[in-house]
Amino acid sequence: MTDRSDETPEKTAAGGPSPLALLRAAREQLVELTGLYPESLPRLERTDDGWLLEAEVVELERVPETMSLMALYEVTLDPDGLLTGYRRLRRYERGRSDRR
Repeated sequence: MTDRSDETPEKTAAGGPSPLALLRAAREQLVELTGLYPESLPRLERTDDGWLLEAEVVELERVPETMSLMALYEVTLDPDGLLTGYRRLRRYERGRSDRR
């Protein structure tokens, strides 16, 4: 049996969802709506209306893997962690770095 006493609680002291719970909920909802599984969630930010996060997904797997087509999605959540919207921000090949 696993000791779970040191895991992050699902609710914060203020009663809202913990950041970990928000990320899990957003990921599950995005998968259910799009069928795309986030490989990473590089951004989580509190907004006036709830939460904003970004999810990086594989849109098209290719061989070699470095040629797979990736996408970055913006996901909005209400204060309780329910998905209120999403949109694709950009697409790129996995092996390409940003031109910044």
